[in-house]
Amino acid sequence: MSAPHLVVIMADQLRHDLIGPEHTPHIAELAGESTVFPNAYCASPLCVPSRGAFFTGRYPNQTGCLINPWVPEDAAHGMVAEGTPNLYGLLAGRWDGHHVGKQHLCYDPPLERRGGGIHWQTLEDTYAPALAARGHAPPGGPDFRADLPEQVGGRRTWLGSGSTPATGCYQPGFDSFFDGHILNGALSAIDGRDRAKPLFLSAMFLAPHPPFHIPEPWYSMVRDIQMPRNVGRWSPGQSPLQLYNMTGIIGTRYSRDDWREVWRVYAGLVRLLDHCVGQIVARLKAQGIYDDTAILLTSDHGEMLGSHRLFQKMCMYEEAIRTPVVLKLPKGGGQGIDPRLVGHIDVLPTLCEVLNLSPPAGLPGLSLLHDTPPRPVFVQYDGNGALGNASRAVIRGTDKLIVDSFKDERFFELYDLARDPQEEHNLIATQPARAAALLALLGDHMRATGDHMALDQGDLDRFRHEHGMQAAD
Repeated sequence: MSAPHLVVIMADQLRHDLIGPEHTPHIAELAGESTVFPNAYCASPLCVPSRGAFFTGRYPNQTGCLINPWVPEDAAHGMVAEGTPNLYGLLAGRWDGHHVGKQHLCYDPPLERRGGGIHWQTLEDTYAPALAARGHAPPGGPDFRADLPEQVGGRRTWLGSGSTPATGCYQPGFDSFFDGHILNGALSAIDGRDRAKPLFLSAMFLAPHPPFHIPEPWYSMVRDIQMPRNVGRWSPGQSPLQLYNMTGIIGTRYSRDDWREVWRVYAGLVRLLDHCVGQIVARLKAQGIYDDTAILLTSDHGEMLGSHRLFQKMCMYEEAIRTPVVLKLPKGGGQGIDPRLVGHIDVLPTLCEVLNLSPPAGLPGLSLLHDTPPRPVFVQYDGNGALGNASRAVIRGTDKLIVDSFKDERFFELYDLARDPQEEHNLIATQPARAAALLALLGDHMRATGDHMALDQGDLDRFRHEHGMQAAD
């Protein structure tokens, strides 16, 4: 074999604090043979722009993919700019490439309609026919969704729909569940691969994304679970602008007691995901190619699950944007915990080095196979299905600045993640110089990447004045 195999496994909406031996024993076993980056962050806490950044190695501002392209009026802002290189294109031809599962790397026209040397088994194209053949309905439905308002173009409001944390047992069973279907496709890709080429498998799971309508035995597998202190609780100094966002519109409807059952079922769904990872690893070993395979496991973003009384992602708290990366190298190289602050934009240059490929020119990230100087991480959000309320964040060391935006209003939050990992104590009133330094970094990044928003010290000074604080020195 001239190059190693590559398997990319991506969860959807996986909380970083549920990764571990209790809920993810198979992932924990894989992590024991890998380098784990526990302080890794997505580029955007939303499916399409996060995957656009992950697979291209560029920030959403640079790809042009800022939102989920659900509303036609703003759909162009959910597409990666034509000509932007991505991992699929880099590997097509030399690797036997297979995409199985959710397909949210959005180009126009879609990549899966272009051919290009990748075998596409997308959930969007293959799942409904498979269910119809069995006479089964998919999980979820009206009982698992709610109406909610959303801005379009930052100018008008439309009536959208979003998942709720409703729970239930999906009776048709695992093979008809989203991830059972995806797992079967992934295993078939491994079994049926072209053995004259190295394998590239992109396994894009839906779990543990809602609906929380899941099959046995996972529905009943978790009987009780310890929830973090911030679940079901609004913290002093927390941005009220989240009440204009899906996170707060849905999340504030539920009490801490309500969240207990949601957490129990969500943890079962995490264990279902772990089962799928274990099956893929077992099949690689059975085929005798595990040792020659690089495996990259991550999630596109996290899940609030009631933390700060919020639901889903779409905000800048740790539960939504921290998405640890697990990297197993071929031949057992590079094991242990790497505590560096890193981002999803670092993954593509890393994989290029692992596979001995030249990375695309101008990538902002760095290969994680080398020591790198401490760098800040930047995250952005620009609306869900359309351009609307937005957020920006910068993390440097253990200092974190969040800026929420709704129309012309800004709200600032500053946290010390070392002392306050659940982000319950906003320091913006007492640490103006600390906030100003982070804001300068964020503003420079936004200008350098062509952000449609602008932030500067004047915004922070106005916020402090409006909230009875002195201006920063």
